[in-house]
Amino acid sequence: MTMTEHYLLESPLGTLTLVNTDGVMSGLYLPDHKRGPKPEALGERAHRGFEQAVLELREYFERKRTVFTLPLAARGTEFQTRVWALLRGIPYGETRTYAQLADAIGNPAAIRAVGLANGRNPISIVVPCHRVIGSDGGLTGYAGGLERKSFLLELEGAMRPRQLRLA
Repeated sequence: MTMTEHYLLESPLGTLTLVNTDGVMSGLYLPDHKRGPKPEALGERAHRGFEQAVLELREYFERKRTVFTLPLAARGTEFQTRVWALLRGIPYGETRTYAQLADAIGNPAAIRAVGLANGRNPISIVVPCHRVIGSDGGLTGYAGGLERKSFLLELEGAMRPRQLRLA
């Protein structure tokens, strides 16, 4: 039987909800997360078992970590997991467009599908969907809100404050 539990972590973005399934991170949701899970899907609230995630996230927000090493267990379709793997390959402080990701999976016409998969990413920040921008340089679609996306990109130095416009 699968065991799911969650932990609440205060961050510069507000309270993050971290989710483990069978002891492996399966979700990270921001406050007011669009398309986030229902509260009953989060399992019991835990006070242990999230130490590595908490450490790595704190280091990230302190600009001391540029790569996450947590084991992850994101659940999605084959296409979604391919897109999420590409997201993990976008280096800290860099961005990619939806078109670049569609090209990377070998289907330049799949821009919209890439955007939908990006929007369904269940492990925000760690799987850096915030590093994907529109072809015009605009900040588009982020389940945690565009202000949070902008904050994360500024934190990483991927943009100067207000360099990219909010779409």
